[in-house]
Amino acid sequence: MMFSSNRVNRRRVAAMTAAATLAFACLGTLLPTLAHADATTDALKATLQMKLSGQASVTDVRKSPINGLYEVTVGKQIFYSDPTGRYLLLGNIRDTNTGDDLTQARVDQLNKIDFASLPLKDAVKVVRGNGQRKIAVFSDPTCPYCHKLEETLQSVNNITVYTFLYPILSERSGVMAKQIWCSKDPGKTWENWMVRRQPLTGDGSCDVTALNDNLKRGQDMNVTGTPTVFLADGNRLPGAVSADDLEKALSSVR
Repeated sequence: MMFSSNRVNRRRVAAMTAAATLAFACLGTLLPTLAHADATTDALKATLQMKLSGQASVTDVRKSPINGLYEVTVGKQIFYSDPTGRYLLLGNIRDTNTGDDLTQARVDQLNKIDFASLPLKDAVKVVRGNGQRKIAVFSDPTCPYCHKLEETLQSVNNITVYTFLYPILSERSGVMAKQIWCSKDPGKTWENWMVRRQPLTGDGSCDVTALNDNLKRGQDMNVTGTPTVFLADGNRLPGAVSADDLEKALSSVR
């Protein structure tokens, strides 16, 4: 029995040694490829940065799903380039097998935020039902689509909406944002204007530091239009989403 056990052990050791040898051999084959990929992406990034000097900052270069095509990240935007950096492409790559928009998925990933880091004290707060579900909205008081979103939100229950006033459309937007923010009850004033179109009153005289901070914050977060909705998981929903789409998005938050 002892000799049989020793033979089994020796076989196990031999098998493990062979597996380890194969693994190191595969790694040895893979490492030059990885090093080449790093060298190519590093060189391409340097080339593009030189050619785009003063116009934009290239933050990342990586291989795309298409051979010979590289994904280039400039700020929060995605471009594609050939290996030499001579040609730049702007467009979306779609996987025809799955129907997935691979470019949009990457853009969404780049634009994801840390919801917990938002300074909610700078937002107009409205609670419906138990308020358990949470969203943040960057909204302009003169934006027609923002009015439409607010009307939609009336049918969404058990939600807390933090609206960051983001007056980017006109000077009138800024005046109205101040009137809302400086009112006795900003949440009620906001809904009365956006949903019921009750005229705003007051001269907007109060500390409006939060509004100025919202403008800078929105720019840093690449909020280029209103309304822009952020879910509690950091994902964004641009535009006046429907109640059904918002419910689906809220249900997907973990």
